[in-house]
Amino acid sequence: MAHPNKLDMTAEIPLPPHPRPQATPPNAGVTVGASSDPAGSATSYTVEAENAHGAAATIAARASTIAFDGSASTGELLPGPADLLAAALAACILKNVERFSTILPFRYQRARIQVEIERQEPPPRIARATYALRIVTDEPEHRLELLHRNILRFGTITTTLAAACELEGTILAEPPAASDHDSGEVSHR
Repeated sequence: MAHPNKLDMTAEIPLPPHPRPQATPPNAGVTVGASSDPAGSATSYTVEAENAHGAAATIAARASTIAFDGSASTGELLPGPADLLAAALAACILKNVERFSTILPFRYQRARIQVEIERQEPPPRIARATYALRIVTDEPEHRLELLHRNILRFGTITTTLAAACELEGTILAEPPAASDHDSGEVSHR
């Protein structure tokens, strides 16, 4: 059995560390972004959020501002915290598709994902996260499985959510020629 911290691939190639995010310049006297400790053992991510009573809330992350629903009820226009958690999982998986396309290497033209998270009560918590990842590629099935295993093993958000709730997903290859006629819909199993 392979060591859990080694990159799973047919030829052993050491996994380079995640690129260390660069700290963003101060924004109104506050640094927002990512930084590393001097020893290199941890990377921290910092965001700032603000909510005014009766108004939309915002999150400052790096050089971006993200509006979200900070109201007491569930709104229909802006994403709420659970939507942002689902978005973080989607972003993590897509970022790692790109990352592993270089490391393995793995050829692909486009990737898209649909994520669904389920909330349970009481107590309120995310009990399950599922996803359907579709990749336009001509890679064989065993290479798709290899990519999927590495995404699950080395994705920061995937490993964090897998420790906190049930995490389940599928990965499906779409041939490059078929993708031109695709409707763009991702159906969840």
